[in-house]
Amino acid sequence: MAEVIKVYRETLPALRLIGKRYTDEDRSPEGGFGGKWGEWFQKGYFDSLQNMKSLPEVEGAYLGFMRCNGEFEYWIGMFFPEDTPVPEGYQYLDIPQGDVGTCWIHGYEDTGELYGQEAHNVCISKIEEKGWHVSENPWFLERYNCPRFTAPDEQGKVILDYCILLKDE
Repeated sequence: MAEVIKVYRETLPALRLIGKRYTDEDRSPEGGFGGKWGEWFQKGYFDSLQNMKSLPEVEGAYLGFMRCNGEFEYWIGMFFPEDTPVPEGYQYLDIPQGDVGTCWIHGYEDTGELYGQEAHNVCISKIEEKGWHVSENPWFLERYNCPRFTAPDEQGKVILDYCILLKDE
């Protein structure tokens, strides 16, 4: 079972998410977006983005960004300064400045324990324990940070950053 090993609040500046948008129709038969991530690596979609100047606040991390605005959206991409030109073949979403509650989830990537409703609920609980309040129309973010996520520890575990938009307080 994965565990949350760190919880903190961070302020993200206004930014632009550049990537590709998916909906429930794009889910794999198992219910996730793993196939889309495989497509990103297979087709080199991150290559164009990695050559652009990302935000230091997010350290060039790959992102799985989720929100529900009438329908569920799952974006794969990276954060950039606002007004960054969008390369051909990509979409974008402008995100206003805001605070997020960030949880470091420590576990095995290949078991799926870092993802899904259970991991989400644990992070919500940890954020509420800090006395912070989740936004009324929150977005959620899986941040695949290098080396926390890319270099397993001696137990073979990695750390996934899971961020949740907080209310302005």
